[in-house]
Amino acid sequence: MDYALERIGVLMEPDPDDPREAWGVLNPASARGADGELYLFPRLVAEGNYSRIGRARVMFGEDAPLSVERLGIALEPEEEWEEKGVEDPRITLVERLGLYLMTYTAFGPNGPRVAIAGSADLEHWERYGLVEYSGNLGSYDNKDAAFFPEPVAAPDGRRAYALLHRPANEERPGIWISFADAEEVERDPRRIVRVDDHRRVAAPQEPWEDLKIGAGPPPVRRDEGWLLLHHGVSGRLEPGMDRQPAVRYCAGAMVLGSEKVWEVVARTTEPLLEPETGQEREGIVPNVVFPTALDDRGDGTADVFYGMADSRIGAARLSRST
Repeated sequence: MDYALERIGVLMEPDPDDPREAWGVLNPASARGADGELYLFPRLVAEGNYSRIGRARVMFGEDAPLSVERLGIALEPEEEWEEKGVEDPRITLVERLGLYLMTYTAFGPNGPRVAIAGSADLEHWERYGLVEYSGNLGSYDNKDAAFFPEPVAAPDGRRAYALLHRPANEERPGIWISFADAEEVERDPRRIVRVDDHRRVAAPQEPWEDLKIGAGPPPVRRDEGWLLLHHGVSGRLEPGMDRQPAVRYCAGAMVLGSEKVWEVVARTTEPLLEPETGQEREGIVPNVVFPTALDDRGDGTADVFYGMADSRIGAARLSRST
């Protein structure tokens, strides 16, 4: 695959005077507002690993994102099923629905689960609830969810809204896809939490993704199909530890089929980005680059925002390498 990621620099670091950010700012979502501004939705981690989702405006210098203006909190734990934290959002503008859809990890008494919220303006968010899976897939921990920006064809031919996610139903977790019936969702957007026809899209394949992989930002359409950045994890898991010190997170990419979105057309064999700088190697969890947001620039390039060592947020420019 002929894509490359080039670092721009650190975009956001914790505010030392804000206890809500004591353990880091990381793993943001992003979206363009109706005003044309780019908004960032970082995960803010307080002491004890208690997370909220913030809201900020991205400030640009010349042709690149340089810093942020903090605008407050977009989402914080309110429901029992997210009482331990709301984490790692991804945001997709679905123009057909007139909504921004936020997927996020709701950390509750049963562990991490995927939840969905909707907004018409990126400021006011309505919780739709936890994702409801047909069958027994909902009994597993789940993270790294993101929607496609438009309806696609499900395997049975229905028009559907497709959700990528990463259930912990395998020894080496991979990327899965599920579908919400488009007609039902267009009658009532809250029904987008009900998904079925689950299937695995991709499993760990290369040494740098040996332990698990997960979806990054929502996929974007390219001539060859749907471009999806993903993270791959290698190293060693320590039993019983919440923050794993002996793992390494890298970023790669794959292209999913234009028509059969559950099929992988192409995939990077080497990382596009791996932890190399001090900000990526040293932090709450060392050796992590974790892409979660993408701003498509409309010229074949995109700005990508990623977590650095679970402590700060970096920006990189995605482009063709040839």
